[in-house]
Amino acid sequence: MKDLTLVILAAGMGSRYGGLKQIDEFGINGEAIIDFSIYDAIQAGFNKLVLIIRKEHEAIFEEALVAPLRKHIEVEYAFQDINDVPEGFKIPEGREKPWGTTHALLSAKNHVNTPFMICNADDYYGKKAFVTMANFLNTVQDDEAAMMGYVLDNTLTDHGTVTRGVCESVDGYLTEIVETDGIKRTDKGLVGGDDQALLPDGALASMNFWGFTPKIFEQMQSRFDTFFKEDVAKNPMKSEALLPNDVGTLIDSGVLKVKILETDEQWFGVTYQDDKPKVLETFKTFQTTGVYPEKLWD
Repeated sequence: MKDLTLVILAAGMGSRYGGLKQIDEFGINGEAIIDFSIYDAIQAGFNKLVLIIRKEHEAIFEEALVAPLRKHIEVEYAFQDINDVPEGFKIPEGREKPWGTTHALLSAKNHVNTPFMICNADDYYGKKAFVTMANFLNTVQDDEAAMMGYVLDNTLTDHGTVTRGVCESVDGYLTEIVETDGIKRTDKGLVGGDDQALLPDGALASMNFWGFTPKIFEQMQSRFDTFFKEDVAKNPMKSEALLPNDVGTLIDSGVLKVKILETDEQWFGVTYQDDKPKVLETFKTFQTTGVYPEKLWD
């Protein structure tokens, strides 16, 4: 078994949800969704955790989340900082928005020297997904990566439409992620996009659950440099370097192959505040029926 690193994106704020939902309490003893992901990753064989956060949130993460974890897994912080830009560039005046998930990934570069997976802090991915990714990473080659593909219907909410990256593939390898908004269930099936077109049965969605080798940092640094030269020059206030888009560019250029690891796990998160009661009830059931211990970190 190789050493494996779990990297979690926890620097964003939930604008629709409101507040720092990465450490909001969902378990019966105050656990956050991120606690369950970390627990699942440890069970699957990951032995280091890198949390990508904003520097100003370090104390609250340490107190609310990390302190109980340290006897179970090695933990380091990586800080996403808007001032970390390619050499020769300046921060556009008035820009406050961070540079996106590719930038967040690059902030972990000095903390990761093993095969690793990266995922969102506030999403529940399911136990089997971590085992599947660990198995892939134990044999991964440098020009390979993986993406966990979730059945689209297993990622929806009852409280509004969602935007999802719908995957296209050839022979089990990712060819494109099509960002599709307005997705919802209808009597005819799932529909989405501006024209509310019917989506394919069994369509897979990317939920930002990736497996990489450290080589990805070099590849993504090149993409981020290009992003600053081109995108930021055109739209200095709002442009973001997004991981799925940049993975797509690396695929198109032939430098990266991304295997889709299909899972039938139910993904869920708190996209809207109205999602919270159902998520609370689900974790209560998990912990009272033995899917998870009642106290994760005892």
